[in-house]
Amino acid sequence: MYAVVGCNNCSMLWLLTDPDSADSAQCPRCERTHQTSKLKRLFESEDRSAAREARSALLAKKQGDSEAFADVAHISELEQQAEDAGIDDREYLEGSGIDADSVAAAGETTRETAGSHDEIVREAVREAGDDDRPTASEIVAYAADRGVPNEKTRKLLEKLCRVGDASESRGRYRLL
Repeated sequence: MYAVVGCNNCSMLWLLTDPDSADSAQCPRCERTHQTSKLKRLFESEDRSAAREARSALLAKKQGDSEAFADVAHISELEQQAEDAGIDDREYLEGSGIDADSVAAAGETTRETAGSHDEIVREAVREAGDDDRPTASEIVAYAADRGVPNEKTRKLLEKLCRVGDASESRGRYRLL
Protein backbone atom coordinates (compact mmCIF):
# COMPACT_ATOMS: atom_id res chain seq x y z
CA MET A 1 0.00 0.00 0.00
CA TYR A 2 1.24 3.47 -0.89
CA ALA A 3 -0.14 6.78 0.30
CA VAL A 4 0.60 10.32 -0.78
CA VAL A 5 0.88 12.36 2.41
CA GLY A 6 1.76 15.94 3.19
CA CYS A 7 3.81 17.63 5.90
CA ASN A 8 1.86 20.21 7.89
CA ASN A 9 5.13 21.97 8.70
CA CYS A 10 6.65 22.58 5.23
CA SER A 11 3.88 21.35 2.84
CA MET A 12 6.12 18.69 1.28
CA LEU A 13 4.24 15.84 -0.42
CA TRP A 14 5.82 12.41 -0.38
CA LEU A 15 5.03 8.72 -0.83
CA LEU A 16 4.63 6.69 2.31
CA THR A 17 5.04 2.93 2.00
CA ASP A 18 2.75 0.79 4.18
CA PRO A 19 1.13 3.68 6.06
CA ASP A 20 -1.01 1.32 8.15
CA SER A 21 1.95 -0.57 9.61
CA ALA A 22 4.27 2.38 10.34
CA ASP A 23 3.89 4.31 13.61
CA SER A 24 5.69 7.39 12.40
CA ALA A 25 7.11 8.94 9.26
CA GLN A 26 9.71 11.63 8.72
CA CYS A 27 9.31 14.43 6.21
CA PRO A 28 12.14 14.20 3.66
CA ARG A 29 12.41 18.01 3.42
CA CYS A 30 12.19 19.40 6.98
CA GLU A 31 12.81 16.07 8.73
CA ARG A 32 9.89 16.56 11.12
CA THR A 33 8.55 13.30 12.51
CA HIS A 34 4.80 12.72 12.16
CA GLN A 35 2.49 10.07 13.57
CA THR A 36 1.23 8.26 10.49
CA SER A 37 -2.28 8.01 11.92
CA LYS A 38 -2.48 11.82 11.97
CA LEU A 39 -1.10 12.37 8.45
CA LYS A 40 -3.72 13.28 5.87
CA ARG A 41 -3.70 10.73 3.07
CA LEU A 42 -4.28 12.61 -0.16
CA PHE A 43 -4.20 9.46 -2.29
CA GLU A 44 -3.86 5.71 -1.64
CA SER A 45 -3.09 2.85 -3.99
CA GLU A 46 -1.61 -0.62 -4.10
CA ASP A 47 0.32 0.46 -7.20
CA ARG A 48 3.45 2.54 -6.58
CA SER A 49 3.42 4.12 -10.04
CA ALA A 50 -0.20 5.23 -9.56
CA ALA A 51 0.76 6.86 -6.27
CA ARG A 52 3.74 8.57 -7.93
CA GLU A 53 1.47 9.83 -10.68
CA ALA A 54 -1.04 11.17 -8.12
CA ARG A 55 1.73 12.96 -6.23
CA SER A 56 2.92 14.54 -9.47
CA ALA A 57 -0.63 15.68 -10.30
CA LEU A 58 -1.03 17.17 -6.82
CA LEU A 59 2.26 19.04 -7.12
CA ALA A 60 1.29 20.38 -10.54
CA LYS A 61 -2.09 21.52 -9.19
CA LYS A 62 -0.37 23.19 -6.24
CA GLN A 63 1.81 25.16 -8.69
CA GLY A 64 -1.14 26.05 -10.92
CA ASP A 65 0.14 23.84 -13.74
CA SER A 66 -2.68 21.29 -13.95
CA GLU A 67 -3.27 21.91 -17.67
CA ALA A 68 0.40 21.52 -18.53
CA PHE A 69 0.56 18.34 -16.43
CA ALA A 70 -2.45 16.91 -18.26
CA ASP A 71 -0.59 17.34 -21.57
CA VAL A 72 2.42 15.34 -20.33
CA ALA A 73 2.52 11.58 -20.78
CA HIS A 74 2.23 9.19 -17.83
CA ILE A 75 5.45 8.82 -15.80
CA SER A 76 6.04 5.27 -17.07
CA GLU A 77 5.85 6.55 -20.65
CA LEU A 78 8.26 9.38 -19.83
CA GLU A 79 10.73 6.92 -18.30
CA GLN A 80 10.59 4.80 -21.47
CA GLN A 81 11.04 7.89 -23.65
CA ALA A 82 14.07 8.93 -21.60
CA GLU A 83 15.55 5.46 -21.92
CA ASP A 84 15.03 5.45 -25.68
CA ALA A 85 16.25 9.03 -26.19
CA GLY A 86 19.95 8.64 -25.55
CA ILE A 87 22.64 6.37 -26.83
CA ASP A 88 23.62 3.25 -24.94
CA ASP A 89 26.96 2.81 -23.19
CA ARG A 90 28.47 0.66 -25.95
CA GLU A 91 27.59 3.19 -28.65
CA TYR A 92 28.97 6.05 -26.54
CA LEU A 93 32.27 4.28 -25.83
CA GLU A 94 32.80 3.22 -29.41
CA GLY A 95 31.91 6.73 -30.60
CA SER A 96 34.63 8.02 -28.28
CA GLY A 97 37.17 5.62 -29.78
CA ILE A 98 37.19 3.22 -26.81
CA ASP A 99 36.82 -0.54 -27.23
CA ALA A 100 33.59 -1.40 -25.34
CA ASP A 101 34.56 -5.08 -25.02
CA SER A 102 37.82 -4.11 -23.27
CA VAL A 103 35.89 -1.91 -20.85
CA ALA A 104 33.47 -4.74 -20.07
CA ALA A 105 36.35 -7.18 -19.56
CA ALA A 106 38.11 -4.72 -17.23
CA GLY A 107 34.92 -4.38 -15.19
CA GLU A 108 34.60 -8.14 -14.86
CA THR A 109 38.25 -8.46 -13.82
CA THR A 110 37.74 -5.78 -11.15
CA ARG A 111 34.64 -7.55 -9.76
CA GLU A 112 36.43 -10.91 -9.74
CA THR A 113 39.53 -9.45 -8.06
CA ALA A 114 37.49 -7.66 -5.40
CA GLY A 115 35.65 -10.86 -4.55
CA SER A 116 38.82 -12.93 -4.53
CA HIS A 117 40.62 -10.43 -2.26
CA ASP A 118 37.83 -10.78 0.27
CA GLU A 119 38.04 -14.56 0.08
CA ILE A 120 41.85 -14.52 0.44
CA VAL A 121 41.60 -12.38 3.60
CA ARG A 122 38.95 -14.72 5.03
CA GLU A 123 41.18 -17.68 4.18
CA ALA A 124 44.10 -15.89 5.84
CA VAL A 125 42.11 -15.51 9.07
CA ARG A 126 41.31 -19.24 8.95
CA GLU A 127 44.77 -20.48 7.89
CA ALA A 128 47.53 -17.98 8.75
CA GLY A 129 49.59 -18.06 11.92
CA ASP A 130 51.03 -20.64 14.24
CA ASP A 131 47.79 -21.16 16.15
CA ASP A 132 44.14 -20.95 15.18
CA ARG A 133 43.98 -17.17 15.85
CA PRO A 134 46.44 -15.25 13.65
CA THR A 135 47.66 -11.71 14.22
CA ALA A 136 47.07 -8.87 11.76
CA SER A 137 50.66 -9.06 10.53
CA GLU A 138 50.33 -12.81 9.88
CA ILE A 139 47.09 -12.20 7.95
CA VAL A 140 48.69 -9.38 5.93
CA ALA A 141 51.71 -11.55 5.09
CA TYR A 142 49.51 -14.49 4.04
CA ALA A 143 47.36 -12.26 1.81
CA ALA A 144 50.42 -10.47 0.37
CA ASP A 145 51.84 -13.83 -0.74
CA ARG A 146 48.60 -14.27 -2.72
CA GLY A 147 48.67 -10.84 -4.36
CA VAL A 148 46.50 -8.75 -2.03
CA PRO A 149 48.03 -5.34 -1.22
CA ASN A 150 48.79 -4.78 2.47
CA GLU A 151 46.51 -1.75 2.88
CA LYS A 152 43.66 -3.56 1.12
CA THR A 153 44.09 -6.52 3.50
CA ARG A 154 43.96 -4.23 6.54
CA LYS A 155 40.81 -2.52 5.25
CA LEU A 156 39.12 -5.83 4.48
CA LEU A 157 40.07 -7.19 7.90
CA GLU A 158 38.65 -4.07 9.54
CA LYS A 159 35.47 -4.45 7.48
CA LEU A 160 35.10 -8.12 8.47
CA CYS A 161 35.22 -7.09 12.13
CA ARG A 162 32.92 -4.11 11.64
CA VAL A 163 30.16 -6.16 9.96
CA GLY A 164 30.50 -8.98 12.49
CA ASP A 165 32.04 -11.65 10.27
CA ALA A 166 35.25 -11.70 12.32
CA SER A 167 36.36 -10.67 15.78
CA GLU A 168 39.61 -9.37 17.24
CA SER A 169 40.77 -10.04 20.76
CA ARG A 170 44.21 -9.05 22.07
CA GLY A 171 45.55 -8.59 18.55
CA ARG A 172 44.36 -11.99 17.29
CA TYR A 173 41.57 -12.60 14.81
CA ARG A 174 39.00 -15.29 14.14
CA LEU A 175 36.02 -15.73 11.85
CA LEU A 176 32.60 -15.89 13.43
